[in-house]
Amino acid sequence: MRRALVLCLALAGCGYFAESYRDESAPLSTQADFDVERFAGFWYEIARFPVPFQEGCTAVVAHYSLQPDGTVEIVNSCREGAPDGRERIINGTARVTGPGRLSVDFGPVPFDDAAYWVLWVDADYRTAVVGVPSGRAGWILNRDPKIPQDRLRAALEVLDFNGYDVNRIVPTPQPPQ
Repeated sequence: MRRALVLCLALAGCGYFAESYRDESAPLSTQADFDVERFAGFWYEIARFPVPFQEGCTAVVAHYSLQPDGTVEIVNSCREGAPDGRERIINGTARVTGPGRLSVDFGPVPFDDAAYWVLWVDADYRTAVVGVPSGRAGWILNRDPKIPQDRLRAALEVLDFNGYDVNRIVPTPQPPQ
């Protein structure tokens, strides 16, 4: 296990995770009135840009819990291969660094203290778009496993506006409800 982690970190240093899904010359805007308390809770991953650390993941969910010290506890989980496959879980913490901007730490993974930016969240905090300034990752999240087409279109428009190549985003299979 330790050898695999060292290999993973070495690959990260060699640019293995260097693929970008956005035009980095495009401005990247965050949700100016972001409310971390309203963002807290359970989210289903609706779609993502392919990243090695999520390879083979289906039924991806995230739970954000606001802590008394102002940090956010994160529990991300997925199922390997199929929505009923073996569960993988990773825990992390985040701190708000600006409007819609989080610094996320998942411990020994390559994205230590990564900038996760909330690019958009709808008025009722039902759908969110999260990206990273480098463009190497991005996600569409929703409170329910199925997203209405109007909010999916809005999320894709936000990604496009922020320079992401929306033709490269892939849907995340969720179990039937």
